[in-house]
Amino acid sequence: MTTRRARGEGGLHWDEARQRWIATITVGYTPAGKRIVRKGSGKTKTEARTKLREKIRDYEDGLALVQDGHTVADALTDWLAYGLSSQSESTKANYTTLVRSHIISDLGARKLRDLSATDVDRWLMGKAQRLSTRTLRLLHSLLNRAVNRAMARDRVKRNVVALCEVPTGRGGRPSKSLTLDHAKALLIAAESSSLHAYIVVSLLTGARTEELRALTWSHVDLAGKPDSDPPVPPSIQVWRSVRADGDTKTKKSRRTLALPARCATALTTHHERQGQPAADRLVFASTTGTALDRHNVLRAFRPVVAKAGLDPRDWTPRELRHSFVSLLSDSGMSLEQIADLCGHSGTTVTETVYRHQLRPVLLGGAVAMDRIFDAEA
Repeated sequence: MTTRRARGEGGLHWDEARQRWIATITVGYTPAGKRIVRKGSGKTKTEARTKLREKIRDYEDGLALVQDGHTVADALTDWLAYGLSSQSESTKANYTTLVRSHIISDLGARKLRDLSATDVDRWLMGKAQRLSTRTLRLLHSLLNRAVNRAMARDRVKRNVVALCEVPTGRGGRPSKSLTLDHAKALLIAAESSSLHAYIVVSLLTGARTEELRALTWSHVDLAGKPDSDPPVPPSIQVWRSVRADGDTKTKKSRRTLALPARCATALTTHHERQGQPAADRLVFASTTGTALDRHNVLRAFRPVVAKAGLDPRDWTPRELRHSFVSLLSDSGMSLEQIADLCGHSGTTVTETVYRHQLRPVLLGGAVAMDRIFDAEA
C-alpha cells in the first residue's frame, strides 16, 4: 500500500511526456492568492527531489530561480544598454567595441549559470598573449560589471568573474619624454601650426590634454595683476575636463597655473586669431568652433613632430605632460612641487606614473656643503 506523503513534503509524479520524475512543492502565495510552486525534475526520484531541495533553498535564501537560457552575451548586451548611462558617448563606443571584439566573441555563447572561474581564467590567459595588462584589466572589469548587474537581477547566483585574478599581459607602449633640445625643436616647428598654442601650453604647464580641450577663455587670464603686491602673473584655471561629468580627474586636479611668458604670448596671439571670442568659447576648438577630440589633436600633432625631426609614430600629445615633468626634474625641482603642478593628490602617483622622467638626485646636501666650504674658502 502506497504511503501518503506528509504535509509540506510536496508531490512526486512521473511525467510520461518528458520521461522524467517531477517533484513539486508549494512555497507560498502571491498577494493575489496564487500559489507559488517550485519544481524539480530528474531521471530518478532521488534526482528530482535533490533538485527540488536546491530550488527551495535558493527561494528561502531570497534568490530567484536562475534563467537557464540567459547567456554571457545577454548579460553584456543588457549592461551596455542600461549600465552606462553616466558615461560619455566616446566611452560607450569604446566599451561596446571591446565587449564585442574580445568578450562576446569568446564567451558570449556560454550560459551564464555555466560560466566558471576556470573559463574566465583560461580566457584571460589567452588574451594575455596579445593584449596589454591595462587592456586585460579593463576587459575583466567590463565582464565583472555585466555579471554583477545580472546577479542583481537574479539571472545568476554568483559572480565567478570577481574570483579571478588578471594576469600580466604584454608590455604596453612605454611613455617617454622629450629632451630639452627636442622640446625646443618641437616649439619652433609648432609656430606655423594651428596647434601652436596648444602645444606650448601643454608642454610648459603640464596640463592634461582632456583639461586643455575643455578650457574656455573665461578661465584664462592673460593680463594678470602686475601692479599688485605681490604681482599676479597671467594664468589659466584648470577647473574642467572633457570627462562625462565635466570635472577634472581628481579634486586636486582643480588648480590655477601661472603661465610662462611663452604661453601668455602664444595664447594672446591665438586669442587675436579667433577674433576676440566670447568668454564661454573654447580656447582650443576646430575650425568650425566645435570641441576637439583626441583624434583631432593627434592628427594635427604628427606633422609638427615630423617637422621637428622626430618620428611621428613614436610620439603622442600626452607625452608633452611627461616631458614637462622630466624637464622640471632635470632643473632640480622637488617631487612635491612637481606633484602640485601636475594636479596629483600626492607624490605616489607622480613617482609611479612618471618614475622614468624623475631624476632621483637629492640636492639639499650638495647645496649645504657648497655653502659650508665656500664660506671657509
